[in-house]
Amino acid sequence: MKDKTLLMIPGPTPVPENVLLEMAKSPVPHRSSEFSRIFDEVNEDLKWIFQTKNDVFIFASSGTGAMDAALSNLVNPQDKVLSLVIGNFGERWAKIAESHGAAAERMTVPYGEVINPAELKARLDKDVNKEIKIVTMTHSETSTGAVNDIKTLCKIIREHGALSVVDGVTSVGAMDLKTDEWEIDVVVSGSQKGFMIPPGLAFLTASDRAFEVHKQCKYPGFYFNWSSYKKSLANHTTPYTPAVNLVIALHTALKMLKAEGLENIFARHKSNALLLRDCLRQMGLKLFVEDDTKASYAVTSVFPPDGISVPDIRKVLKEDYDIIIANGQNDLKDKIFRIGTLGFVSERDILTVVAALNASIEKLKRR
Repeated sequence: MKDKTLLMIPGPTPVPENVLLEMAKSPVPHRSSEFSRIFDEVNEDLKWIFQTKNDVFIFASSGTGAMDAALSNLVNPQDKVLSLVIGNFGERWAKIAESHGAAAERMTVPYGEVINPAELKARLDKDVNKEIKIVTMTHSETSTGAVNDIKTLCKIIREHGALSVVDGVTSVGAMDLKTDEWEIDVVVSGSQKGFMIPPGLAFLTASDRAFEVHKQCKYPGFYFNWSSYKKSLANHTTPYTPAVNLVIALHTALKMLKAEGLENIFARHKSNALLLRDCLRQMGLKLFVEDDTKASYAVTSVFPPDGISVPDIRKVLKEDYDIIIANGQNDLKDKIFRIGTLGFVSERDILTVVAALNASIEKLKRR
């Protein structure tokens, strides 16, 4: 059936109809008082969802753009960065650091596992000369469905004296992330995840401590320069042309999220994810992250049954039920499939994808 696609991937995520309708309107001038009013409200609501008093910068980019903006504004050549790698996006931090001339060290665990705080502390304790300037990490690792205990990890990093830089792309707006209370220095995210709008916007918030380090950065770049965005925010605008209709869509989406409330948002994501995980187990499927306490509420990774391929499962789901789930990435491609449970996703969506997945597997068994 046409025009009835159910998108159950970790991003882009489903978009509410009233948000889509806002995007369909003619753009307003980005230097107008009308846009400035909307922009100001969006910025206050972003502070709410990031749980911070600090500014949240809006970039016209993907989440990776915000990751690049995080490190390009902090590192100088040969600065030491420790990247905590639990999946593809943890590795991306290290690659970005190296692209800016930093010396990146990787603390890597098998994919599907998470960083042990004791091991991080032991590594930082060895850094007696405080050479490690930045520690990067992923909160909810989109490629595996594992979730780091960033509250504990960031506390260890703060006690050491380094800056904590967190990828919250699939966690902000889906899982509790208390930027200020947990003393996280930099958090980034992207619009196509828990924010319930299409791809195209990225967000970054930085602590006062991080901003002081930024002031010592020799090559912060031009387009993503924090100082430019901070100066423009004081004038109720952006330094360069923003994605106007996406910002207006975000305005509507954030109002919906505020009406639901943070605690209810987090409870909904937890409930949906655990329901999905329970149903998958009842179907006899093996989860890539078996321990629920280490599992993301945004995405769940699953091994296919013996004798049935991931591409075949995805093909039947799409062709027979118009449901799209994600393949694994890089070394995990065709070894796992991933089901997103973040953003504008309800219990009905979970039950629908479970029923369709079960029917698809049964069809494939009969072939």
